[in-house]
Amino acid sequence: MKKTVFAALLMLAAATAFGAEKRWVVSEGTTLKSEQSISAANLADLPVGAELTLVEDGGRWLKVQTADGKEGWVYAGRVADAAPVAEVGGGDGLLGGTMQQSQINTAKADSARSIRGLSPETAAYAKQHGTPEALKKELDRILARKVSDKEVKTFLKEGKIGEYAR
Repeated sequence: MKKTVFAALLMLAAATAFGAEKRWVVSEGTTLKSEQSISAANLADLPVGAELTLVEDGGRWLKVQTADGKEGWVYAGRVADAAPVAEVGGGDGLLGGTMQQSQINTAKADSARSIRGLSPETAAYAKQHGTPEALKKELDRILARKVSDKEVKTFLKEGKIGEYAR
């Protein structure tokens, strides 16, 4: 009888573990919080790509468990229900090394210079006449602009955006 009860409990635990919903961190600077609030204590820094198990869906905040067993809250806008995928193959880890990051930045610049989204007539004109060199340089200057984590946090706080919304 004891073996049967133990086996049933073991099967129930296994079924629960296999049926658990997963989430993945998709935003840099994501932290595991002690409560559903941006001002709550940080329990851990969560790197992009970290796999989380959903414990409770609290709407804007999700209670999750990390791979190493830490449990806490994460802002829902910083996670996704699918693992992030690197835009360019090769390299080590999630995004590879600096060479791969350079390739990703180049791909972003080329994509930003593209003529997608234009009407067929405008696209044909742009393709025929090309993009003036001055505009290409200006776009490169804009794409090279770096925004610090502090600047982003200030923007989110002042705008009451994301986890800073009330």
